[in-house]
Amino acid sequence: MKQIIVVGSGFSGSILARKIAEEFNRPVTILEKRSHIGGNMYDKYDEHGILVQKYGPHFLNTNKYSVIAFLQQYADLFPYAVKLLSFIDGQYVRLPFNYLTVQQLVGAQRAEALLAKLRKAFQGRDRVPILELADHKDTEIRAYGTLLFEKAYHTYTSKMWGIQPERIDKYVLDRVPMAMGYDERYLNKDFQYLPVPGFTKLFEAMLDHPNIQVSLNTDALEHLQLDGSQICFDGQPVACVVYTGAVDELFGCRYGRLPYRSLDIRYQYFEQDSVLPCEIVSYPQAPDYTRSTEYRKIMFDAGRIKGSVVATEYPLTYDPSGSVGNIPFYPVVTEESGQQYQQYLQEAARYQNLFLCGRLAEFKYYNMDVCIEHALQYCEKIFNCLKAAEERK
Repeated sequence: MKQIIVVGSGFSGSILARKIAEEFNRPVTILEKRSHIGGNMYDKYDEHGILVQKYGPHFLNTNKYSVIAFLQQYADLFPYAVKLLSFIDGQYVRLPFNYLTVQQLVGAQRAEALLAKLRKAFQGRDRVPILELADHKDTEIRAYGTLLFEKAYHTYTSKMWGIQPERIDKYVLDRVPMAMGYDERYLNKDFQYLPVPGFTKLFEAMLDHPNIQVSLNTDALEHLQLDGSQICFDGQPVACVVYTGAVDELFGCRYGRLPYRSLDIRYQYFEQDSVLPCEIVSYPQAPDYTRSTEYRKIMFDAGRIKGSVVATEYPLTYDPSGSVGNIPFYPVVTEESGQQYQQYLQEAARYQNLFLCGRLAEFKYYNMDVCIEHALQYCEKIFNCLKAAEERK
């Protein structure tokens, strides 16, 4: 029986491996380049007993309970609605920007008329993209949208992505719209949770199946070969390869490197139990870092530990051979990179047994809930291919 290979053990790879192993009852081999499972959701307890997410903070936020129900098979989840602050002009303001932010940035007296206009202009809407405010026909609303854009979005985006905001895909800029009210939740999703034991334990349970074998510290590109119209593993034909890594690297960057951003995350331990005013603070006006996370504040059982750890993120260009920045976090989606990706997509279409899934392979800035939902749906495409191959035998 031909092998089924899954490259990468993040949410996309792990979900598809579990579905194939359990529902299609076929053995699956996961090739993971890093020394751990879980992709960028990987977390572990540090020497102080604090559960730290190594690659930045992740939260389960979705409007579809089916996503939560799926994950609850592998770990207990506890409700957690993340709240953020942004440090602007020497003060902490709520993020997402909301009606309280209006008062903080323009003053309570001036806010009265502006809030009335916002309520009338966007009646019935829960959240509104900042760019829509900045382009509004009303001069006061437009001025406030421009204020937010210049003080927060322009500066943060330029640091985060390494390019000017007008070049980045509009979807990215619209990810954190302004709340039309006093909602303090970072995302207005119905179901918001974190895994009680952490993400790594959730992944361990997901991959705990007799049909799943995980090979860590294994660079899949050293074992995969592109042969005619199929992809092979160590020279042998395989039933299929599910690839979740950087798609340009699979094809030897023959059309040039796709742009990805990475992070240099620096940690600092404090003796006190609370350092930041909330769990995550963004710093749009800081010279080179974007946000800090205090992990103690998002732990299920933080009461048992002393002290706290703050992780601060410094964005930089992905460099696979660099001492830092050697993990791709985010695809930089622009008009130019989108066209470049289409060349790789056309190349991938030549291989009948190759499936691209996930943020890096599909070159899309998926939120985690979309990534999970997409993987759950994507498995049908793989099942149909495997069934068709068996019927041809």
